[in-house]
Amino acid sequence: MTEKSTRLLERRKKFIPRGVFNVTSFFAQSARGGIITDLEGRELIDFAGGIGVVNTGHSHPGVVEAVCSQARRFTHTCFHVVMYQEYIDLAEKLTRLTPGKFPKMAALFNSGAEAVENAVKSARHYTGRNAVISFDCGFHGRTLLAMTLTGKVKPYKLGFGPFAPEVYHMPYAYCYRCPINLTYPECEVACARKLEDFFIKNVAADEIACLIVEPVTGEGGFIVPPKDYFGILKDICQKYGIIFIADEIQTGFGRTGKMFAMEHFGVEPDLLTAAKSMGGGLPISALIGRSEILDHPQVGGMGGTYGGNPISCAASLAVIKAFEEEDILGKGQNLGRKMKQSFEELSQRFACIGDVRGLGPMLAMEIVRDRKTKVPDQDLTRKIIGHAHENGLITMACGNYGNVIRTLAPLVMDSETLEKGLEIMEQAFVLAGAN
Repeated sequence: MTEKSTRLLERRKKFIPRGVFNVTSFFAQSARGGIITDLEGRELIDFAGGIGVVNTGHSHPGVVEAVCSQARRFTHTCFHVVMYQEYIDLAEKLTRLTPGKFPKMAALFNSGAEAVENAVKSARHYTGRNAVISFDCGFHGRTLLAMTLTGKVKPYKLGFGPFAPEVYHMPYAYCYRCPINLTYPECEVACARKLEDFFIKNVAADEIACLIVEPVTGEGGFIVPPKDYFGILKDICQKYGIIFIADEIQTGFGRTGKMFAMEHFGVEPDLLTAAKSMGGGLPISALIGRSEILDHPQVGGMGGTYGGNPISCAASLAVIKAFEEEDILGKGQNLGRKMKQSFEELSQRFACIGDVRGLGPMLAMEIVRDRKTKVPDQDLTRKIIGHAHENGLITMACGNYGNVIRTLAPLVMDSETLEKGLEIMEQAFVLAGAN
């Protein structure tokens, strides 16, 4: 570490709270595509993607040009005060991109948590009900309501209570660790069908405004439910007038090989939240869904000073253009196939890999002490990730037990960079003493 990096680290410790966590000790100097260059000039292969924010790659030329062009015109007016076309253009495109053939509207915000909070607000306003169902392995953000919806206590909720009322958690379809000790497909997706039983034991159906769920859990461990899981949940929600919300903040914009992950399951959510890679690195989020729901709150009931900032809108429009013109979905699917093959080969070599899972390029390996008992091995996971960092590969852990290695590589990563990253990953298992 250079003297400059050392001084920066000391200043970071002095002026920034420890609660603002850091995955690595690196400081970025520049970034392009799938590589970050640090202050030492070392190239770091990025399998984290700013936690799923740069699916189109770091500093995508189209995004950079759009940002600079918009900044020269104007940086902010507040859409509520003086409107601008970019907000409307983006909202219209989002209503066409997201699943569902019904009339849709879209509202823009700054962060994923804001989109989640406004989704719940809209559902409550439309239904006149208060209760919300979320899931044990879900992550929805760090604001009060979003944190309450999140299913993991430490570090997200520890010491931050009391939490928002009328939020109820259901077990998620975690087939590797089935919460009801059954096996798919013989179980007939009993975990989804238990929703009606949940209405009897936990909260009455006619009190529930909405159910919110990630199509593939992010922080919860990249868990992919059975293909018919969401269809069952959606049918039950529809039966009882409950709004079905898909949180696609991490899974959206090509992360799973489709524009939105719900397309894998053939389900059309009533409302959908998007953020992260939607802005290509700039802060922006969206709530998209049925017009009659989103148009229900009174004037002034939704919004925010910076929501749909013109520069962020321009960046997002450039991201969508890149998907339309550069076959980024195809690139992501190819990336996912190569990564999954590599991870499955690693699992044949290392018994500590209990499960390889994911959709498209949204992939993970769950690390265990023993495949039979499935005891999570958080310590080994940390060692593997630490050795990866030391050798120039940025990757991250997730999961309620902190024992899942997840990959969020930019979808545009070239083959040479990918292969080098996969080699470093394999080397990290060896250096960590994995069996």
